[in-house]
Amino acid sequence: MIERFKRGDLAAFESVYRRFERAAWTLALRLTGRRDVAQEALQDSMLKAFERARQFRGEAPFGAWLRKLVVNEALMQLRHDRLHIIEVFDEDLRGDDDAPPPWLLADAAALDRALNRLPDAARVVLWLYHVEGFTHIEIAEQFGRSTSFSKSQLARATRRLRELLIPQVEDTPCTTGSTTTA
Repeated sequence: MIERFKRGDLAAFESVYRRFERAAWTLALRLTGRRDVAQEALQDSMLKAFERARQFRGEAPFGAWLRKLVVNEALMQLRHDRLHIIEVFDEDLRGDDDAPPPWLLADAAALDRALNRLPDAARVVLWLYHVEGFTHIEIAEQFGRSTSFSKSQLARATRRLRELLIPQVEDTPCTTGSTTTA
């Protein structure tokens, strides 16, 4: 199917679109935090995939190649819509390195709400690093910035995410252990 896609076969394009649409849209949504912007990024990245299909050399899985297109388009959408304002936190960046990552302590809905409260750049860096497995060098290249930018955004995002999630974890009633009634 990928070979037909590379040759410009529209039926193959439709098959590729259907196969990768959900994953690509979810990634775009996680990076942008907005459904409308994610949809634009999805459409633009799929169009670019079709236009650049012959550039796919098969050195990596097709999904990885497409994921890079989606990341690029999501970042372009953020830049275009001027949503990429980088919030600088005044907090000390040194945190408790022994503390578990905050996303391990929260439920999915709370995590989603907290992620959407992060500044766009911080959310994107955090997602690319921890979920997509990008290195700081790759993230810096995506933003056209230095690796220290990626590292500091990751530290700030992690600290802010922890602040957003810890109160919810502490407020959650403990359901384990024994209960006694009088």
